[in-house]
Amino acid sequence: MHRRQSSKTPKQPLQVHHKNQTDLSAWRKGGRTDPEKSLQNQSPNYQKDDNSQDSLEQALSYFEKVQDRVSLKKNSVLQKHVTTVESIALQRGLPPEGFNILLNVALSGKLADTVNTRLLKSLVPASVIPETSVVSSVSWLCVSKCSSNIQVLFLRWLITVFDFIDHKEKLHALYGFFFSFLQDERMCPYVCHLLYLLTRKESVKPFRIRRLLDLQAKMGMQSHLQALLSLYKLFRPDLVTINLPGKMKTFFKNSEGPWKAAINTVRQRNQENFPVSRPLILGTAQPQSRKRKWNAQLIIPASSTNKNILENDREKNCVDLYSTNESFPVEQLQTFSQLLQNIHRLEFPSQMGSVLTNPLLLHYMNCIKDESIYLRLYYWMGQTLQEECTWCVADNNQYEEEFKDFLETVYKTECFLQEGFSSCEEFLYKSLPLWDGFSCRSQILRLVSWIPLSGFSEMNSQLYDPLAQLFFTSSLYFKCSVLESLKELLQNWLNWHLIHLDSEPDSQVSSLNTTLSGLVNAVAELIHFVGRISTGALHLEDNTTFLLYFILDFYEIVCDLYLRYNLPLLIMPPAGVFYPALLSMDSVSLNQLCYIMYRYRTNLVAAKENELSKKKILQFKFSSQTYQEYNQYVIAMVGCLWTSSVFQKDIHPQGLRMDDELLKKTAVQEHKSSFNIVYHPAMMGYAALFLQQAWPDDTTFNFSLIKGKKWNWYLEYLYAHGLKGLKLFIESSINRVSQASHSKAGNVQE
Repeated sequence: MHRRQSSKTPKQPLQVHHKNQTDLSAWRKGGRTDPEKSLQNQSPNYQKDDNSQDSLEQALSYFEKVQDRVSLKKNSVLQKHVTTVESIALQRGLPPEGFNILLNVALSGKLADTVNTRLLKSLVPASVIPETSVVSSVSWLCVSKCSSNIQVLFLRWLITVFDFIDHKEKLHALYGFFFSFLQDERMCPYVCHLLYLLTRKESVKPFRIRRLLDLQAKMGMQSHLQALLSLYKLFRPDLVTINLPGKMKTFFKNSEGPWKAAINTVRQRNQENFPVSRPLILGTAQPQSRKRKWNAQLIIPASSTNKNILENDREKNCVDLYSTNESFPVEQLQTFSQLLQNIHRLEFPSQMGSVLTNPLLLHYMNCIKDESIYLRLYYWMGQTLQEECTWCVADNNQYEEEFKDFLETVYKTECFLQEGFSSCEEFLYKSLPLWDGFSCRSQILRLVSWIPLSGFSEMNSQLYDPLAQLFFTSSLYFKCSVLESLKELLQNWLNWHLIHLDSEPDSQVSSLNTTLSGLVNAVAELIHFVGRISTGALHLEDNTTFLLYFILDFYEIVCDLYLRYNLPLLIMPPAGVFYPALLSMDSVSLNQLCYIMYRYRTNLVAAKENELSKKKILQFKFSSQTYQEYNQYVIAMVGCLWTSSVFQKDIHPQGLRMDDELLKKTAVQEHKSSFNIVYHPAMMGYAALFLQQAWPDDTTFNFSLIKGKKWNWYLEYLYAHGLKGLKLFIESSINRVSQASHSKAGNVQE
C-alpha cells in the first residue's frame, strides 16, 4: 500500500481562492458554484475573514512541505501554523482540500505526538471529507510511523466523521486491512465499531467469524465483539451458530471525543452565515443546522458526491441499472419504480440514520424484514437518544429544539412503519424518571404511544410508576395529554394484534395462544393503570368535563375489545370513573357513557353466546366479576335515568344508594327523580327547550308535564338532537313493551 499519493504524482495547487473557498453551501453539495454567485451569497462578516483564509493556505502549504522531523519547541513558525489550523477549524471547519495534507502529516510521524494530536483534533469538516484523503491516511498505519495513541485517535475521528466521507467504496475495499487490527486490544473496540459501519453481507467470511470467536474466548464477553458477531449472524446465520444476547444497552464506546462539540459549533455558525435551505436527495428540503448525529444522518452518506458526477453516471448507466447483479447505489434511488425493480439489490447506508427521512428506504423496511437493518438502526438510535437527551445530559439544554425535531422524526418513522423501536422504549424507560414533564412533552408522549408490545413486562416499574408521579403533580393539560397517549398506545397494540391474528396460519395455534396471553396481560395492566390514574385525576380536578372526555374516549376502545379487536378481554371502568360520568353536568359525557355501556352489553352477550356454544378454538372465559359489575352499573343507570329509583336500588358498593332518612335531610323536593332524563343536570337544557316547543305559551317550565305520551315525544326529541348513545342504551337495556315496564332493566345474566 502506498504511503501517500503525493509521493508519486505532483500535487495540484491548493484551491483556496477566496470566492469559492468560502462558499460552504457549495462544499455541502460536493461541488463548486459560480464565483459571482458565491460572492453575492457571502455575508459581510465572512468577507472579513480573507486574512484568515490566507493564513490557512499558508499553514496547509507549510504542512505539505514538511520533510524531516520537526520539534514544536522554539519553533514559532510551526506553533503559528498549528494555532491557525485549530482556530479556523473551530470557527468554520476545514475545506475538503485540507484533509489529505493534515492527515498525512499527522500520521507520518514527522511531528511530535502533541502536535499530531492537536492536528487530529482540529479535523472538523465544513462540508465533506474526500475518500481519497482517508484512504491515503490509512496507508500510514501499515508502516508504523505513528504511535498507538495517534492510531487510536485517528480511528475515533474516522468513526465520528464517517458520514462526512463522500464515498465509501474504497473504504469497503480496506475491510480486511481494518480487520487485521483486531488483535490489538487497545484498538479492538474502535476497529469493531468501524467494521460494524462497513460490514456488508459479502464481508462475512468463515475465517473472520473464527477470528472473532477466538478473540471472544481470549477477552471474554466484550460488547463490541458481540455487536459485530450479532451483525455477522444476521447476514449469515448458517455460519454463526452460537447464541448471542438479543439486545444490549450500549454496543461501543463513545468515539466522538473533542470533535462533536466543535462540529456543533461550526454547523451552528455556518447556519447563521448561510441561512439557505439545502435540498435533500428525495426532493424534500431541510434547513441547515449544527452537526448533531441525526442531522448528519438525514443525508444519505453517498449523497455528498458531486451532483454533476452523479448525473453523468446516471446517464451512462441508465441501461444497466436494472440488469446488473451488483448492489444498487442508494444515492441513485429516486422513484418508487426503481425501488421495486432493485429491491433485492439495494444496499443500505452504513449509518442508519439516513433512513429516517427517506420514504423509499422506509418502504423497503416494510417490505423486506431484514434483521441486520433493524440491528443497525437499534444501535444508532439508542446511542443517539442516550447522548442527545436534553434532560439527561446537562450541556444539551441549549439544543432542545433540535432534539424535538429529532424525536418528531423518529415518531413519524414509527407511524410510517406502524411499529415502535425497541431503542426508543429503552430510552423512555431510562429517561422518564429524570423527565420534568415539560421538555419535549409532545414528542415524548407520542413516543410512549409506540412502545412495542414485547416490553410490557417492564412497564409497571419503568413506565407506569414515573408517569403516574408526573401525572398527579402536573396540570390538567398534561393529564389529558398522558391519557391521549395511553389511548394511542392501546390502539396500536390492538392493531398489531389484528394484523398478526390475520397472518397466523392455522398450524400455529399454540404459538398464537402464547402471544395472545401476553397481549391480554399487557392490555389488562394498561387498562387498570388508566383506571387508577383517571379516578385520582377526576378527584383532583373536580370531575372537570374536559378531563372526563379523554377518559371516556379511552373506555370507548376498551368496551369493544372482544368484538372489534377479537381480544377475549373486557374490563369495566372503575366506580371512580363511572359515577362521575353518570352524574356529569355535560350531556356529551352522559351520552358517551350510554354508548359505552351499550357496547359493553353487546360484547358480553356475544361472549356468553360463544362460551355456551363452544365454537371458539381459543377459549378465554370472562370472569363472573365482569358480568356482576356490568349488571350493577346497568341497575344504577336505569334507576337514575329511567325509573327514578337509583337511591333505593343501586347495589354497587360505591354507588348512590341512600337511606330515606338521609334523603329527607337534604330537603330536596322530588329527590327520587333528580337524575332521570328530564331532571338530570345534563338534560335539563333539552327538557326546557322541549317545553318551549311543546307549550310555547307556558313560561312556568313545569317539567312534570313530560310524562305519558309526552315522555315518548321527549325521547324522540332527544334522539333527534344527536343523543345516539342514549338511544342505543335505552333500546337495548330497558324493556318498554308496556307502561309498567318502565321500571324493568334488561340485565345480562351470568
